[in-house]
Amino acid sequence: MTAAFLDFLGWEQLTAAEQASAVGWRLPGAGRLVGGPGLVRRPEATMILAVWLLSLPFRFLAALGLRRSVILACLFVLAVTAYGVAEDLGVLEPPARATPARKPATSCRPKPTRAAVADVPRSYLRLYCKAGARYRIPWSVLAAIGKVESDHGRVWLPGVRSGSNWAGACGPMQIGCVPHSKAGNAWARYGHGRPHDPAQAIPAAARYLVDHGARRNLDRAIHAYNHSWAYVAKVKQLAGRYAQGGGRR
Repeated sequence: MTAAFLDFLGWEQLTAAEQASAVGWRLPGAGRLVGGPGLVRRPEATMILAVWLLSLPFRFLAALGLRRSVILACLFVLAVTAYGVAEDLGVLEPPARATPARKPATSCRPKPTRAAVADVPRSYLRLYCKAGARYRIPWSVLAAIGKVESDHGRVWLPGVRSGSNWAGACGPMQIGCVPHSKAGNAWARYGHGRPHDPAQAIPAAARYLVDHGARRNLDRAIHAYNHSWAYVAKVKQLAGRYAQGGGRR
C-alpha cells in the first residue's frame, strides 16, 4: 500500500538523488550532502522538496479526472478565499498608504493667529506653545488656565506679581507656593526659580497637569489644579476658543 501511495504521488518519478535529498539521506558512496562531486546540495534539495510538495494538490485533483483548467480555477478560488479570511482575521495588514505627516495637537498654530494674539500677549503665547509642545498637552488649556487665574498676568491682585494671595497661591498661573496653606506648596515640586516669572510658572503648571494624568484624563487633571467642576468647564470652554483662534469673551 505504501508503494502504491508513493507511486500515486509521483515519488518513483524522482531520481535517486532527488529522493535522497528530499528526505535528507546520503547516497551510497557519497560524501556529505552539502559538498562533494555528484552530490545534491542542500539549497537544491530544499527547492526540489518544496516543488514536489506544491505539486501534490495538482496530482490529487488530476487523479480525480479533472481538467487542468478546472483545477486552476479551483485553486484560484481557494487562494482568493484564503486571502480574504486571512485579511478579516488581521493576519494580513493592508498596504500602508502614504499620508502627509500631521503635527501633534499640542503644536501651537492658532487660527487665525491675529485673533488669538488679540487676547493673549505674544510673550505669553510663545510660553504656552513651548510648554504645550514640550509636555505634550494642549497649549490652549494652559492659556485658558492663565486667562482664568490672572488674565495672563495682567490683573493687579495679591500674589500675581509678588507675594501670595489669601490661599497661598503665587504667580500668573496661581500655583500654591506657601507651605501648609490652603493652596499647598506645589511649587516646591513642580516649579523652578520664581513663581511670579511666567517663563517659570507656565512650565510648572504643565508639569503639574501631566503629573495628574492630563494625557489620560484632561478633565481630572484640570480638576486637580482647582477643585471645582465649574472651573473645569470654564477652562475647557476658553481652551476651545483659543484652539479655534478666538480669545475674547
